Amino acid sequence: MTRRVRRMAVRGIALATMLATVASCGLLGGKEPAPTTDANGQVEKAKITLGVLPILDVASVHVAIKKGYFKAEGLEVELKTIQGGAQAIPGLINKELDMTFGNWVSFFAAQSKDAAKQVDGIKLIADGYQAKPDMFLILAAGDSAIKSPKDLAGKTIAINTFKNIAELTAKATLEAANVDPKSVTFKEMPFPDMQAAVANKTVDAAFMVEPFITRAQRAAGQVKILDAASGPTDNIPIAGYATSGQFAKENPKTVAAFQRAIAKGQADAGDRPTVEPLLVDYAKVDKETAALVHFGAFPTTLDATRLQRVTELMQRYGLLDKALDVKPMLVQPSGS
Repeated sequence: MTRRVRRMAVRGIALATMLATVASCGLLGGKEPAPTTDANGQVEKAKITLGVLPILDVASVHVAIKKGYFKAEGLEVELKTIQGGAQAIPGLINKELDMTFGNWVSFFAAQSKDAAKQVDGIKLIADGYQAKPDMFLILAAGDSAIKSPKDLAGKTIAINTFKNIAELTAKATLEAANVDPKSVTFKEMPFPDMQAAVANKTVDAAFMVEPFITRAQRAAGQVKILDAASGPTDNIPIAGYATSGQFAKENPKTVAAFQRAIAKGQADAGDRPTVEPLLVDYAKVDKETAALVHFGAFPTTLDATRLQRVTELMQRYGLLDKALDVKPMLVQPSGS
């Protein structure tokens, strides 16, 4: 190669480098190119806001965060505490929440009433929790006159939100115990406030979930009056994860990524050594309480037949005024 050719080659390289630098600064087009929505190559929305409660039921979320399952799918999950599934619905509608944990009763009731019609309805994207004995209890003070389910007639019972899975299962099991559900008054309050409300007699009893059941039993001597996951509600599906139809349609890769990550979290959530230290952190209970909580089941697949059972109970106890087919609400993971 002659000296002249070498000089021309060097100048060409320099010019190409300069043009690349100018282009990267956005000077050629007048402004910096906008980033694509699929910035990480996997999802449309890399940062999502997820509604959760400070209860055992959402252990799989915290497991998935701790073990990096969401991160591996290109997701950053911001958690927002909600009081219950009923509160989650407005969050999806006004887009404060991209996805949320919530009980099936609230989701089905909202869908039946077209409450989320403006965002193309409610879509169910993952199962979350299913009942087992002693993890869905109505408790009363140890020195209370309430000793059995029949003593709950005419009493006031705390639940976290109205017209949800707690109210449904309470009514079903009260009736099975020959107590007229209409004789009971339900009072709405957050789970963390129930132990004190029973102790100071603001309510006669409270419908609690873990870890609040174990804490109330250990710290305040409160006693089990009724297992609301027994008899007609044995093994009943309790809650899961949902989004809006609009979000699911606009962000299919994001939803699929969430489903893959949460499925791994669900699979790990039944392991006590994994979950107990997380409960201490996010549910704010001591290690001893975390070691004693009663676990429910953490299903890894969505099953329309299983969920349909909830709607049938809802119709029976006046929480649903017409039949609802849950199958169109399900967004099954890709390939399932």
